[in-house]
Amino acid sequence: MPPSVADTGHPENPKFVALAGPTASGKTGVALAVARVRPVEIVSVDSALVYRGMDIGTAKPSLAEQAAVPHHLIDILDPAESYSAAAFVADATRLIDEIRARGALPLLVGGTMLYFKALFDGIDAMPAADPAVRSRIDAEAAALGWPAMHARLAGVDPATAARLAPQDSQRIQRALEVWESSGQPLSSFHTEDKEAKGLAGGSLFSLEPTDRAWLHARIADRFDAMLAAGFLDEVKALRARGDLSTELPSMRCVGYRQAWEMLDACGGANPDAKAMNDLRERGIAATRQLAKRQITWLRSMPARSVIACDAPDAVQIAVQRIAAAA
Repeated sequence: MPPSVADTGHPENPKFVALAGPTASGKTGVALAVARVRPVEIVSVDSALVYRGMDIGTAKPSLAEQAAVPHHLIDILDPAESYSAAAFVADATRLIDEIRARGALPLLVGGTMLYFKALFDGIDAMPAADPAVRSRIDAEAAALGWPAMHARLAGVDPATAARLAPQDSQRIQRALEVWESSGQPLSSFHTEDKEAKGLAGGSLFSLEPTDRAWLHARIADRFDAMLAAGFLDEVKALRARGDLSTELPSMRCVGYRQAWEMLDACGGANPDAKAMNDLRERGIAATRQLAKRQITWLRSMPARSVIACDAPDAVQIAVQRIAAAA
């Protein structure tokens, strides 16, 4: 395992503390426990929690949890809108200063690793989204399949293609869009000189399982709980708006896309037991794939202090270490 912050020492009086980890690793529980021992305000680092009306499928903190501790960057956008790493960095940087001015510790919590990496390492200005280019790429993908689009990406941007799965449609689409819009590979915007642009003075803690089976069991349990809590009704309400589709970042979120596609396959009829079981299996599999990608991202970030989230006393250990660093 790469060296961690625990080995090299935390910055004294950090400007902020970041708590990352794969989905279902227990980040919310740790964050709320930290808030019980010192004044903090939580900044969400999650590309799905920004959307209103997407509560169950994103495991959004409850209203009671949000009332107990100030939360930021939750419910700030309509699902028809888009959010970016650059927008997150701008919002988070502003919030960190505002929270510190109020005498509290900014605690950045989430699992969108691209946002964490952009915050710590900096981000170059990339071409804005181009709906026409994106629509053309989607049409080609519908005809050829995303693995073929991934192969195309490998021809123009092998560095980006190497870190993306052949079915990672959202990121493949964005990488091809950047190439077609700018003539430059996405990887060219991820240059070494960004380090000076990153936000310094933060401590990064990471909740990571020593046993993947533990995480997989939690993922399955949580997806079952979401279904029991009315997740499918939540997706039906979003579909009923008429202005959303799986081409939007919000509806590409894990779980939502699988539920949307299942409802499409049902042709408007209520899903039967087989359809619901298929949704469960596909949703859990997609969430496990997301967790694997998140852990891979984390392992590329050596300046982190790893906490075993599957340890019996993980919450206590995390609280002690975060409190000591802050």
